[in-house]
Amino acid sequence: MNTGQSEVLFRSQRRRAVVASTVGTSIEWYDFFLYGTAAALVFPHVFFPGSTPYAGVIASFGTQFVGFAARPIGAAIFGHYGDRIGRKATLITTLMIMGVGTTLIGVLPGFASIGIAAPILLTVLRLLQGVAVGGEWGGSVLLSMEWGSDKRRGFMASWPQLGVPIGLLLSTAMVQLMSATTGDGFLTWGWRVPFLVSIVLVGIGLYVRLKVLESPAFTEVKKTQAVLRVPVLEAFRHQWREILTSAFVRMSEQAPFYLFVTFVLTYGTQQLQLSRTGLLNDTLIAAAVGFVSVPLFGHLSDLIGRRMMYGIGIVCTAVFAFPYFGLLNTRVAGLVLLAIVVSLIFHDMQYGPQAALIAESFGANIRYSGAGIGYQLASVIAGGPAPLIAAAILQSTGSSTWISIYIIGCCVVSFVALLLMPRRGVTDLAPNVEGRPARATGPATV
Repeated sequence: MNTGQSEVLFRSQRRRAVVASTVGTSIEWYDFFLYGTAAALVFPHVFFPGSTPYAGVIASFGTQFVGFAARPIGAAIFGHYGDRIGRKATLITTLMIMGVGTTLIGVLPGFASIGIAAPILLTVLRLLQGVAVGGEWGGSVLLSMEWGSDKRRGFMASWPQLGVPIGLLLSTAMVQLMSATTGDGFLTWGWRVPFLVSIVLVGIGLYVRLKVLESPAFTEVKKTQAVLRVPVLEAFRHQWREILTSAFVRMSEQAPFYLFVTFVLTYGTQQLQLSRTGLLNDTLIAAAVGFVSVPLFGHLSDLIGRRMMYGIGIVCTAVFAFPYFGLLNTRVAGLVLLAIVVSLIFHDMQYGPQAALIAESFGANIRYSGAGIGYQLASVIAGGPAPLIAAAILQSTGSSTWISIYIIGCCVVSFVALLLMPRRGVTDLAPNVEGRPARATGPATV
């Protein structure tokens, strides 16, 4: 095969890797966000009936938190296999687990049919979702980033991040469609349809992923016999600081995000008496904006630096904490839309460059494990507790003031973590047999 043919084949595989990563994460996040939307609008009635409104909401968000708590476990399990047998095979497994778990939620009887067994089974299935999405992120980001060039790591790694706005758009659209078409039947059977649709999406995802080759970086790890016996242990042993800072740097992105897309449904409908349909439509518009903003900010991080772009996003999120609820509290449709859209743009300033910022801190033979665990630990300290904390604050104070202060606090923690995050250079992408990423010999590029 001549040089020209090799280049064409490489570009073709690069496109396939980007598509496979993006399609897969979109399906995974469709499933994960669908649960969050249902936790706010449906599950308090179906699985926790008889509770006071906010007690039911807190119980529902509690089962949602189980999924977040399971994500680091999934990252450790699949990070181990992703660094030992490869990105592709691991990603196929995570996609299938997520699809099965979500589909089973769609056929799960409610409390009225099987009593306490209903919320228990719901929690188990949420646990499966969490394990699957915990193992998904690292592989998807690496499959895309490792097929890209060093100078475009931010842009390439941002494509799988598009799974968030795509998944949010698809899940919200499906809930909106079924809510509009089934009317009063939505709480009895209409909510189940979006969960059942997941099995079709998983089939599409598997078809796409089976066509992509293993990433060049992991192929090099195998070629140089740099595969480690226990990569998770090596990641904790040699790069514990990178793992911890990766988790805490996400506080300003993850915690506010689940307030902006999940808790806002509870706050808007119960506290402000806003239309559920209107809030879902606003979320759809904000998610659509993410199609442009996520890769845009990933690209900008290649130009101005990963840390600079991320730091700007942290500051903007903190500054917007009080105006966000101020706009919502007006109950004016246009201002509510503005609040939701702007909040997710500031989120995307961090989410676009975030994948490369975290992944490039680890060597190729421990990257799936190290980056995945660091990324998913944030779900325990930030994403999972956020709706619970916000609901508890609102129930005790009846005001959004302390929720805004909570958002600002998360931003302060993230900014400190960003400053403490070790700097790495381009050569860190090379594997190291001992599990230690090679130090850069030139100036850091991030």
